[in-house]
Amino acid sequence: MAEQSGNKQEQHTLTYLSQLGSNFLDSLIRRFSNPETARRNRSILLLTTALILTIAILPSQHTSTFSYKIGDIAKSDIRVTKDMLVEDKALTEQRRKDAANNAPVVYNQSDQVSGAIADKLQQALAIKDAATQEKSKINIPALRTELVPLLDTTLSDAEILAFSRISADKIFLAHTNKLLDDLYQRKIVLDANVFQTDIRRGLEIADNNGHLIGGGYFSTSFTDIMEARRIVSNWSFKGIDIAFDNIRVASIISRMLLPNLFYNREASQVRALTAMETVRPVLFKLQKGEMVVRVGERITAEQSHKLDAIFGERRAGSQLFKALGTCTLILVLFYFPYRFACKNIRKFNPSNKDVLIISMLITISFLCFKTALLITSNIGPVFPSIDPSSYFYLFPFAAGAMIVRIFINSEVALVYCAITAPLLGIMFDNNMLVVIYSMLGGIVGAHGVRHCTSRSTVYTAGYKISVVNFAMALSFQTLNSSLFTMQTVYVSIFALLSGFISAGFVSSFIPLVETLFQYTTDIKLLELANLNSPVLRELMVKAPGTYHHSIVVGNLVEAAAESIGGNPLLARVAAYYHDIGKAAKPLYFIENQSGEENRHDKLTPSMSTLILVSHIKEGVELARENRLGQSIIDIIRQHHGTALIKFFYERAKSQAVLTGQTVEETDFRYPGPKPQTREAGIVMLADCVEAASRTLVNPTPDRIQGMVQKLVNNVFIDGQLDECELTLKNLHEIAKSFTAILNGIFHHRIDYPEPVSKGGDRARKSEVRESDKKEGGVETDADNAEQPPETPEISEQSVKKSGGENIKRLGMS
Repeated sequence: MAEQSGNKQEQHTLTYLSQLGSNFLDSLIRRFSNPETARRNRSILLLTTALILTIAILPSQHTSTFSYKIGDIAKSDIRVTKDMLVEDKALTEQRRKDAANNAPVVYNQSDQVSGAIADKLQQALAIKDAATQEKSKINIPALRTELVPLLDTTLSDAEILAFSRISADKIFLAHTNKLLDDLYQRKIVLDANVFQTDIRRGLEIADNNGHLIGGGYFSTSFTDIMEARRIVSNWSFKGIDIAFDNIRVASIISRMLLPNLFYNREASQVRALTAMETVRPVLFKLQKGEMVVRVGERITAEQSHKLDAIFGERRAGSQLFKALGTCTLILVLFYFPYRFACKNIRKFNPSNKDVLIISMLITISFLCFKTALLITSNIGPVFPSIDPSSYFYLFPFAAGAMIVRIFINSEVALVYCAITAPLLGIMFDNNMLVVIYSMLGGIVGAHGVRHCTSRSTVYTAGYKISVVNFAMALSFQTLNSSLFTMQTVYVSIFALLSGFISAGFVSSFIPLVETLFQYTTDIKLLELANLNSPVLRELMVKAPGTYHHSIVVGNLVEAAAESIGGNPLLARVAAYYHDIGKAAKPLYFIENQSGEENRHDKLTPSMSTLILVSHIKEGVELARENRLGQSIIDIIRQHHGTALIKFFYERAKSQAVLTGQTVEETDFRYPGPKPQTREAGIVMLADCVEAASRTLVNPTPDRIQGMVQKLVNNVFIDGQLDECELTLKNLHEIAKSFTAILNGIFHHRIDYPEPVSKGGDRARKSEVRESDKKEGGVETDADNAEQPPETPEISEQSVKKSGGENIKRLGMS
């Protein structure tokens, strides 16, 4: 007992929570569908969905950013999330240094060194001459003061005296210039060892203006500055009479020598920088799925460098730009295909509720795919033989498109595939194969459930998806030149399982979506078509006439919907439930009175009209209580349109003539709206035809055809079909199907020879004629025909005449 009590309490709690969740969703949908704020709500929904998808789509298979230093202990296994090239900075820097060290060295060769030395000697001789002319005795300190800065060398007293004793200045200068010119024909360098080292690196020789005039090679001849000074020290100058003076002057000139080929530091540094810039970074490849570090290992320098490469792109700056770019792309993919479909695809017209459901479906599915992607990216150690990139073949990408097709239509499902497939490719590291795989799988799945009348249809669609996925998997393996590998076996198994996984998800979620969002699928319609459902059983008990009328209307609309390519299942089920509101006041409708007193005789026409109209409102409320679905609720509201309740309108006019009052026709019309779909229009026509068919006397095929054509024509002329998609050709086919069904219902039987039967038939026919005289009159509305009109019965000739005219008016012969 205690266990049963606990189970009941648990069941009650679950029912309460389900009802609470459903009420919350109903409130959310009504608020979202508010026409005054619909545009703003859609914009908010678009931005919210884009932000959530941006978080889910960002291509990273790690839930947080790791920051490891050399020597730290790894807290988890870390694998490479995608193929990437990583720079080896140490090796790159070493190669750049090597390139700089091997860059050519620039030397400048000057042709003005000998001239500069000759000019200095000329100026020194001029100073010497001036000093010797002013005084007979040479002032050595004074002369040193002037000559040392000019000649740029130290001078001894003996050297100054020797220089002052040069007798023939012009001859000395001319001879010295010639010797210097001959000497500087050589390449004189400052240090022979350094010059030889630079030759091995590569040598570039430039003139005074920096223009390249040659290069240095191992065969290049050169003279060291010390060797040049030794050569000068052995010179014999003209214009000097004393041999010791010649030696001392040669010593002065040797110290004045400068190299004419000297190192250009700035130009050499430019060459080194240029050489470093030409060195490309040294890269090594990290393959997706490669293990970088295992949990518990100490981080090495190489591992630290790899981790920086993996997580470096997730730093705040780069991650922000990636998120911004991804969010912008999502907005573009959402908006422009939606606008294109609204303008160019006739049946693409999702309601606010549809948009909300699609947004929730996309968000939930992408979060699930992200979770599965994180799991499969880190499952490598468990199944090391399976490439982590092959797991996407297992994902149920087609489930979302199948759900959209079941609950909305094919056009919306196609746009759904076009939007989600590129986003899935981005999530899977810009994988184009994922785009193709998800899009084709979704299209095939949506096509497979186009007529989903049972659960088995979903699994049949899953089988089709598996076949197509298998074909794509083999194609992708062939494209990657890996058809004859073990991975082909794995991806084939995954592709075959994917279709059935998609079917399983769809089959599981259909009842949930139907319950929470009040969608009516073909599966739900089949369940509602059960005549033992609580609503129909209550209608049968309380209003048996209305129940029988609804069953016949169901037969009529099913045949008519099939003839014009509509939804016969929806039309039939809607016909069963279109008059359930009459169960509230069944005795106020003529088909349920069973010969009792007509209660409308004691009511005013306006009150009778209110009672007739109320069955629409009460039917809608009853349908909502029993969650029959929005499509059936809409047909209940629309199956009378704004038709005129003619019987009570005429009675009100006749009473108004006596009282002098005026009667407004709008007060005697149904509130509407007019039928918005083909199925609603068919139910309206069948409702009128079935009710009026009961008033026919001797219902021959010609009478039935004429009555049907007249009623269809009257409904058409009254403008009740202006807002649905029924064409004149459709009306022609509907009238033919109605006529065929009614001919089957009112088929003739042979008269039996027994007198009792004949008398019974004659009595029955007499009763029908009397009833027809009291009640019979063909009106354009079913409830009008169900009331006791006071108009004379339709004669056979008038029916035939009006029927023929209406046939011609609708283009029938």
